[in-house]
Amino acid sequence: MTIKKILIANRGEIACRVIRTAKKMGIATVAVYSDADRDALHVRQADEAVHIGPAPSSQSYIVIDKILDAIRQTGADAVHPGYGFLSENPAFAEALEKEGVTFVGPPVNAIQAMGDKITSKKLAAEAGVSTVPGHMGLIEDGDEAVRISASIGYPVMIKASAGGGGKGMRIAWDDAEAREGFQSSKNEAKSSFGDDRIFIEKFVTEPRHIEIQVLGDKHGNVLYLGERECSIQRRNQKVIEEAPSPFLDEATRRAMGEQAVALAKAVGYHSAGTVEFIVDGSRNFYFLEMNTRLQVEHPVTELVTGIDLVEQMIRVAAGEKLSFAQEDVKLNGWAVESRLYAEDPYRNFLPSIGRLTRYRPPAEGSQADGTVVRNDTGVFEGGEISMYYDPMIAKLCTWAPSRLEAVGAMSDALDDFEVEGIGHNLPFLSAVMEHPRFREGRLTTAFIAEEFPEGFSGVTPDADSARKLATIAAYLNQMLQERAVQITGTIGNHRRVVERDWVVTLAQRDYPLTVDMSADGTIARFADGATASITGGWVPGQSHARFHVDGVTLGVKVDLVGTAIRLRWRGIDVTARVRSPRVAELARLMPVKLPPDTSKMLLCPMPGVITSIVVKQGDTVEAGQTLASVEAMKMENVLKAERRGVVKHIAASAGQSLAVDELIMEFE
Repeated sequence: MTIKKILIANRGEIACRVIRTAKKMGIATVAVYSDADRDALHVRQADEAVHIGPAPSSQSYIVIDKILDAIRQTGADAVHPGYGFLSENPAFAEALEKEGVTFVGPPVNAIQAMGDKITSKKLAAEAGVSTVPGHMGLIEDGDEAVRISASIGYPVMIKASAGGGGKGMRIAWDDAEAREGFQSSKNEAKSSFGDDRIFIEKFVTEPRHIEIQVLGDKHGNVLYLGERECSIQRRNQKVIEEAPSPFLDEATRRAMGEQAVALAKAVGYHSAGTVEFIVDGSRNFYFLEMNTRLQVEHPVTELVTGIDLVEQMIRVAAGEKLSFAQEDVKLNGWAVESRLYAEDPYRNFLPSIGRLTRYRPPAEGSQADGTVVRNDTGVFEGGEISMYYDPMIAKLCTWAPSRLEAVGAMSDALDDFEVEGIGHNLPFLSAVMEHPRFREGRLTTAFIAEEFPEGFSGVTPDADSARKLATIAAYLNQMLQERAVQITGTIGNHRRVVERDWVVTLAQRDYPLTVDMSADGTIARFADGATASITGGWVPGQSHARFHVDGVTLGVKVDLVGTAIRLRWRGIDVTARVRSPRVAELARLMPVKLPPDTSKMLLCPMPGVITSIVVKQGDTVEAGQTLASVEAMKMENVLKAERRGVVKHIAASAGQSLAVDELIMEFE
């Protein structure tokens, strides 16, 4: 069978990713789009595009009949579902089968079997796959939950059978927490999924999240393509992934791979799929779940194996046999993926929406140092980040022969990635790459919670980094000063002489120095006797440049803010002020301007839609009482009172769209 035209039942970066491989294979592509995505990148890149409804995905991307209508309109003979939306919906796969359209994915029975956590764990156990000790049957009430938890041994994990994304999940360390957690999980599962079935299993300590990529054809061949380390998570959502894992040895990798293949064969699996495991500190591994689709983080596997997973999915769907065997799969080098999200790390990672006023990814492909950069994205400069969908902007990947080289390449690539107009997590990703524990590979799923317990407030430069940035600030200032005196038409002997002595104030420290510029480069001579040499290619107007400070190359984002210079590098974000010694002396006498008092105001913490206001003017509210809720990017944020007070004025109403820090209500 030959596939001639693929409809991609998805949007954003994964739709663009599928289009790229389909074009390489000479297959025509069809995009579908909602009102919000009319000008989206995947629509521009596809050969055809069909409008399927309003912005909310519940009225467009996950409406099966609308996808079927688009198929009929365009004559597509195959559908790739990407991930999310309808990718693991057995009803969708069945509808395509009835329509006579090829589903670029696994068989319906495999989606059904693996889509239910209780069923999948039973099947895994029957297939000889290591599973977490637990109770897979239905649990009637809190008393039974306590008995089961005690028999398994605390701590235990209480989970919703139909759960996902961390919903319906609780950890219990004793009987009281087991009873309370059971009821909470049951309630949350019912409201989120319409299914309140709960199961309980052993909670694994020092857990790592490691998954095995499997690939099977319709002729009974199933292979594993190594593993991915996905332990760097926040709120049960992956942030950074890598392949291979820095923790696994060859024996554990083989055992996990063989068990993943056994499970896939047990359900007659074909196409690409992922078997997720939780691995403890002693390399004991336990089955978590199987994702019957292409994973978000599939590029790292592609980079270390050289296998295009989307191409293999299409070939398998067309009935082809796999062209390679297990012994042909080799892991070459190391790959790291960072998920770039439209979220503000300085505001507890709340979603951020708006226009991308600047979007300049690093150069892709092979680099001069032998590393590789890849950026999978679905956005473009000038495009809008919508409140209706997942906040992921791009997946930045790097490859290198070794792990530390790949991490170093990622740090460089993040430094070179320019994103403006919205809040984003680039500084946080840079901070993780530089973190000693991450660089050593000592990872668990609690890494972010343990290393950033108070959230992220930026990176404070150490002494060496601060001195490098002070050198760059002095260099930029000297260039601007020299440029300012080059105005034509001045009388030669009246031209202002540029000073060489300056004080750079940066990160609450002063750096008195002298700048000597010559044809050979620039030297900054610090008052404490240290020197730093610097060269660079920056010219006024550039927002990013590379500087060579004492032989070290730094990719720095540069903004001129009035007379100050804002510098961003490795997660550090500082504003430097370069002044003459006398002006610096006077500046120390200036009073510090205090921020405005907002203690009696409830401000919108993120751009979004007010879904409810549950108090009215004149109400007395208590600390912890719910006041309102805001929704953006599939995330609802409940706003609660910090202290007792009386509502003086309500400035917003349900259904209203607010910007960040816009007033919702005021208190007396």
